[in-house]
Amino acid sequence: MRPEALREATRQAAQANGPGPYRTRLASGEKPARKQMATLGVADDAEPAPRRAHDVITVPAAGAPRSEPTRRIGPNARAKWLTGSVTQSSEQGIATVFDQATQRDPAHRRTWVVLVDGARHQLDLVCAEAARRGVAVHILRIHVLEYLWKAAWCFHADGDPHAEAWASTHAISMLSGRVAQAVAATHGQAVHAGLSGGQRRGVDACIGYLTAKQEFLGYDTALARGWPIATGVIEGACRHLTGDRLDISGARWGLDGAEAVLKLRAVRTNGDFDRYWRFHLARENHRIHTPRYQDPYDLAA
Repeated sequence: MRPEALREATRQAAQANGPGPYRTRLASGEKPARKQMATLGVADDAEPAPRRAHDVITVPAAGAPRSEPTRRIGPNARAKWLTGSVTQSSEQGIATVFDQATQRDPAHRRTWVVLVDGARHQLDLVCAEAARRGVAVHILRIHVLEYLWKAAWCFHADGDPHAEAWASTHAISMLSGRVAQAVAATHGQAVHAGLSGGQRRGVDACIGYLTAKQEFLGYDTALARGWPIATGVIEGACRHLTGDRLDISGARWGLDGAEAVLKLRAVRTNGDFDRYWRFHLARENHRIHTPRYQDPYDLAA
């Protein structure tokens, strides 16, 4: 973003950082604080597809050749609808997604599943919006695997193939509804290994995340009922809506320009561009011509 388009907190962070040691590139670990977070949301339909934990992930066998076992296929997202903004708040973005979901199911007869990341404020906003609309939602947290891998590297050296087996084993435990057991096993292993405070930082982060979010880690129920447990649709939106255009090399954006491009890309992706363009032309005609020619002409001799 251009400096004048940054939010106040980001602008202050950029000023606090000051100029880096290099003029032509960033130093190692240096953050320029010049980006702005975009709020993205997706609504989609999916037919339930029940499956088991081993359909999602398998423990690699030591010394065995890599092969893909036969797995049940998860639910396939269809009728995807995307929205994105760099000016709206998270509250407005979540309300927009709920608006779309309500249009698809105004009587609330279908099962609503909401996938969110670890941000607590997102969960609070989703719960508040669902309560306001009187709709029951089933909430699942994502990004659990990355915390498991943080813990795995506390017990294994970099590149150790046993780290993958460790993470996969605990992932299957959580997918099977044994989150508390996975937490207890990880803690016990860290104690047995005699890891110091710095050495077990990844373990503590993993245990803290799983303990705090345990109520929203009902993957066993989700798998049995055929619900989605991953957010490939939103990850793709992050890449397509924002990364492929707004994050191109050398681009510098103001708020109005970035918001317009993001909205247009969402409209086009949703297949609504033709209808939008007809609406746009009608509004332009009304704005430019109607005020000028709304009064009748008086003929002069």
